[in-house]
Amino acid sequence: MDEIRIDKYLWTVRIYKTRSLATDECKKGRVLINNCEVKPSRVVKINERIDVKFPPIVRSFIVTGISQNRVSAAVAKNLVEEITPQSEFDRLKMLNNTFEKRDPGAGRPTKKERRLIEKFREL
Repeated sequence: MDEIRIDKYLWTVRIYKTRSLATDECKKGRVLINNCEVKPSRVVKINERIDVKFPPIVRSFIVTGISQNRVSAAVAKNLVEEITPQSEFDRLKMLNNTFEKRDPGAGRPTKKERRLIEKFREL
């Protein structure tokens, strides 16, 4: 039990919701092990570094344990250690806090509001 396929591991530790989604992300080149793109069949071992691209950020993990079956979220925390720098999460938070959000039901912006939005974007 020292190794497991990368797609199964990402699903087991709840980084991806389904195994097929993890497989697709590996095929798209969004999963890296030790800075190398991997295929879904690549075997993962303990103490390897996994980088997963969740645009616009990249989350990094260290494999600390392996389980052949999907585990609960509490147990999954013991199988993987997240080492993503706080700057990545700050960048994600900054991108989510845009000034362009409108209240639900407010409708489309008027011509005047649209011009103001474009003016702010230029800054």
